[in-house]
Amino acid sequence: MKALVIGAGIGGLSAAVALKNAGIACEVFEAVKEIKPVGAAISIWPNGVKCMNHLGMGEIMETYGGPMRFMAYQDYQRGETLTRFSLAPLVERTGGRPCPVSRAELQREMLEFWGRETVQFGKRVARAQEDADGVTVWFTDGTSAQGDFLIAADGSHSALRPFVLGYTPERRYAGYVNWNGLVEIDESIAPADQWTTFVGEGKRVSLMPVSDGRFYFFFDVPLPAGLTEDRDTLRADLTRYFSGWAPQVQKLIAALNPQTTNRIEIHDIEPFDRLVRGKVALLGDAGHSTTPDIGQGGCAAMEDAVVLGDIFRGTRDITAALRQYEALRCDRVRDLVLKARKRCDITHGKDMALTQAWYQELKEETGERIINGLCDTIQGGPLG
Repeated sequence: MKALVIGAGIGGLSAAVALKNAGIACEVFEAVKEIKPVGAAISIWPNGVKCMNHLGMGEIMETYGGPMRFMAYQDYQRGETLTRFSLAPLVERTGGRPCPVSRAELQREMLEFWGRETVQFGKRVARAQEDADGVTVWFTDGTSAQGDFLIAADGSHSALRPFVLGYTPERRYAGYVNWNGLVEIDESIAPADQWTTFVGEGKRVSLMPVSDGRFYFFFDVPLPAGLTEDRDTLRADLTRYFSGWAPQVQKLIAALNPQTTNRIEIHDIEPFDRLVRGKVALLGDAGHSTTPDIGQGGCAAMEDAVVLGDIFRGTRDITAALRQYEALRCDRVRDLVLKARKRCDITHGKDMALTQAWYQELKEETGERIINGLCDTIQGGPLG
């Protein structure tokens, strides 16, 4: 039995490893000739770490996951601490530590684990077709591939999603722009073992420690889509949007490198009622494109892969297996997309009265309520 996996990102590689572990041969195809990760880093919460352990890739997380032991919110103007608490209770309750990790390192190590030389790059999907013998996919370079089933892990702009759904869904602009990158840790900006977030005006500035003495940083600003802003205007844009913000924020803006800082308009897509058509299944962002507001995009893709692999350990009935995968994942990923959307709206001032109420709540926060919410999300995964 052979699976075709379209996409060599986090979801595709996780799926390929999971299926290989279940005894299924995989061919992996990637549209681009060279993978350049979108975004500087990614939050892998304990549900994702457990998935990586389950797949045999736990050492990657242990090696490259940053030492994030505390969480804090800071006042946007004065930089004073609104709340600060240890993440030790979260680690104890979930059985794993959160691991912010550089996307480039995660991608590189996952490719090496799978076998970079076996991935076929420059293979952009043109169309797919299912018949009694399995699934055939044609690429824009004129080549084709045939397998018993196909996993579409080709991202939020998935070329195969319309084949599965029967329509092309609209991407929904979430209402804000995110700038992100990596910078050397400076403890005069934030502690080296803490996720630090400055909040105010429906905006936020956040820093997370990743490996090798670096912060992953991001700035969020509610803005119209389509502004003519790029790396040439980046420092001036951030200086304008964060005028009057705390000295730590000004220091971060001065320290970042505009040429390695990404600017992304954040989108999601309404959750789907199906993830499977016959012998073709959507996985990762192709099946559930979410905003990054609860840090579960990559984790959800890893969960998909774990569920898929575990099902195929017990059966070789492809149609039944993919139906079971859909049944086990649809509600979970819908919940994550909508939970992220709700958090997005509160964080980014869609209703400023609700956002201001949240700022007030942070001043009273002991950490218990936030950790309970994180645990609820994390423990809803397939590995508990």
